[in-house]
Amino acid sequence: MKVLVIGSGRMGAIRAEDLSANPKVSRVLITNRNPDHGAALAQKFSAEFVPWDLLGSIDADAFVVAVGTAAHEQVLSKVLPHGKPVLCEKPIAATISGTRAAIESAAKYGAPLQIGFQRRFDENIQKMKQQIQSGEIGTLYSLTMTAHDFTPSAREFIEGSGGIFRDMHVHDFDLIRWLTDTEVETVFATKSVLEHQDYADFGDADTSAVVAKTTSGVPVIISGTRHNGLGQDVRLEAFGSKNSISAGLNTRTPLHDLEQQLKLNVNPYLGFVDRFRDAFRNETNAFVSFASDEIANPCPADSALESLRIAEACELSASSGKSVRVAEVL
Repeated sequence: MKVLVIGSGRMGAIRAEDLSANPKVSRVLITNRNPDHGAALAQKFSAEFVPWDLLGSIDADAFVVAVGTAAHEQVLSKVLPHGKPVLCEKPIAATISGTRAAIESAAKYGAPLQIGFQRRFDENIQKMKQQIQSGEIGTLYSLTMTAHDFTPSAREFIEGSGGIFRDMHVHDFDLIRWLTDTEVETVFATKSVLEHQDYADFGDADTSAVVAKTTSGVPVIISGTRHNGLGQDVRLEAFGSKNSISAGLNTRTPLHDLEQQLKLNVNPYLGFVDRFRDAFRNETNAFVSFASDEIANPCPADSALESLRIAEACELSASSGKSVRVAEVL
């Protein structure tokens, strides 16, 4: 299988590394607007660099879109007409209309589209889903999610990120739908700037909280911060009538227990890549299997659309101070 990686930034490098290590992939191609960066990444992983202006004519068996969100529309317009499988980092587009347009284009050309929500491929989060779906924890009473970044975003990233709900919590919104196999019905959200003023300049926030309810009635509480002094803290807790379980709570969790009975904060996670490096690898390998027609799409395009609708509902809630029904976001 020949796979083209489009983009040579952090995500492009991760995908290129994992594709190069996959025995089903015979050739990895890399393209980037900056030819020096692209060529350097290609050399690092014994891949082949191809010029950016050839993007629309490169013949590959699958494509990975790992450029910034602002460039997704242009890149997808070049690769979707090939009708080949595409792994696109989240979000597909910054707007609901742009997301719908991309999904419609993928359907038009018969290009299977997998979305990059890597948390679905974390082994312990997968175990949580299995135990919820199998009924091992009994009736699911509630979910609690923690999403605390280690390092605040660079100012140049904040401007085009889409905000804390669209950029960071969209992962949590996807997990709610995936874990419960139901839609989010209502959200009540708040956001604030408590420490890092760069976020205020772009109408964004460094602190957030969301209370959501699924159509099945399960309440979900989400805590978010753009900075955590100890490290990257992404955890989930599921409470049921038979059992209560967690994913992401281990010795590396950046947390101090005041009772001093747990061995936590040992070599804490120093960023989302550190926290989810294995999940990214699992996700890339799953895409190769999907592109090889061995498995069904593990993260279909509708996951990006529905998660973005929830994020938009959170923005409306935060600005109005009221609960918002996701169905009202069109």
